[in-house]
Amino acid sequence: MKPLVIFGTGPYAEVARVLFEYDGGRQVAAFTVHEEWLGNGELRGLPVLAFETLHERYPPAEIDLFVAVGQRDVGRFRASVCGEAKERDYALASYVSPRATTFPDLDVGENTFVFEDNTIQPFVKIGDDVVLWSGNHIGHHSRIGDHCFITSHVVISGQVTVGPYCFIGVNATLRDGITIGKSCVIGAGALVMRSTGDNEVYVAPRTELDPRTSEELGL
Repeated sequence: MKPLVIFGTGPYAEVARVLFEYDGGRQVAAFTVHEEWLGNGELRGLPVLAFETLHERYPPAEIDLFVAVGQRDVGRFRASVCGEAKERDYALASYVSPRATTFPDLDVGENTFVFEDNTIQPFVKIGDDVVLWSGNHIGHHSRIGDHCFITSHVVISGQVTVGPYCFIGVNATLRDGITIGKSCVIGAGALVMRSTGDNEVYVAPRTELDPRTSEELGL
């Protein structure tokens, strides 16, 4: 496999580098960002290069690219960088952790990252540029649209369709057979029992502060 350059310098990019090298058998040669964000030009012992001139040192024929940025602008920034990379003829790598539970029919798009401890049942299709952080359950026959970011310990029941550009927060639950529209935000701990429209936001009630102190509980 060709060496890899990672777009991004945030925590996600740092973690992606470790997992690509540790589990994915990929050598990460450098990080890259747009020139205005270059900083000191180094991250954890690797060079940080300007994306605009990356081809001068690493032409598309010699390396693959992975875009490791968060869900800024409901995924549209990450999607735009992927588009720029493809316009410059870079192939976009994907990663599926060997510590995830998957089946041979799993269909995963480009620039998708599946962390450890995900359980992905048969007949699941995951689109391009999707992040599945640790510990999620993706039920059978479900579809995850392009440019989605699914955090941790999310339950997506069977036969669910999640539209593109969605963000799903920690411990959210989606019941079986529903459709989540595009560009929706499902907050941490939310329980979604029906299909949604586009651009909708769901927020679970927050736990209230008990007026007692821990000493008063007598535990």
